[in-house]
Amino acid sequence: MRPYRGLAIIFGFYALGEFTSFALNLTIPGSVLGMLFLLGALLTGAIRLEWVENEAELFVRNMSVMFVPPGVGIVTYIGLIKSQAVPIFGALVISFVVTLLVTAKTVDLLRRDEM
Repeated sequence: MRPYRGLAIIFGFYALGEFTSFALNLTIPGSVLGMLFLLGALLTGAIRLEWVENEAELFVRNMSVMFVPPGVGIVTYIGLIKSQAVPIFGALVISFVVTLLVTAKTVDLLRRDEM
């Protein structure tokens, strides 16, 4: 019964996220909200890691299969992507730099607290 419990918890949080996103008309995808809800439940101790660990590892091990649909979408819209290459490249570079700076600042702040 343990695998069923883990899957029920994971899919339950997924469904909760989807429902919340739909009910509140949010622009955040329900799957992301569900992961955040699950993270909150794990951090507060409402859900124990052992309950979902094996099933989550199963999903992570098979994650490559989940990238097939986006890959097909990229091939389907290659003309559109080529016509918008400069804005896409610009967004990628800017998001990379912002992520790098935020990560560096976060590490710096965390290291200051340790000393």
